[in-house]
Amino acid sequence: MEAEKSLIVLLQMAYSGERAAALAYRGHWKSVKNPAISERIKSIEAEEWHHRKLVGEMLEKLGAKPSRFREIKAAAIGNFLGFACHFSGWFAPMYGAGKLESRNIGEYEMAAKYARKCGQEKLVDALLTMAEIEWEHEQFFRAQVETHFLARIIPVWDLPAPKEMIRVKS
Repeated sequence: MEAEKSLIVLLQMAYSGERAAALAYRGHWKSVKNPAISERIKSIEAEEWHHRKLVGEMLEKLGAKPSRFREIKAAAIGNFLGFACHFSGWFAPMYGAGKLESRNIGEYEMAAKYARKCGQEKLVDALLTMAEIEWEHEQFFRAQVETHFLARIIPVWDLPAPKEMIRVKS
């Protein structure tokens, strides 16, 4: 079953990606001076850990495990980025996070399509809900980036489709 193999690979990537993101956000929220922005990034970190738990459960239901290599790589990248947030200024972490979250929307939508194709209909709603939450994360980071003067020089990533379209397209 090609769809199931593709779904498992995407879920393995997402599982480790959520780890990298959560670890990076931990350093990010600790480096931000504005308490409201720091709290929002802290809540995004918590949502990423929750997504990781859900994706791990999905992998288990499919009889698959996370990729050990990706897990090690994700921990190294996430910890490095979280540490770097304390020295890089705020634009680069906000930009990187927004661009990453934008990509994650599409990955969860694709995972939902694969889940549907291989008869794992019970996974679809959770995958689309995660896509919607990633959409909200992208909007938060985009709003931050757009206030910075560099956003006039460095093109901001493509705007995702409206949130309502996530369930229509999938």
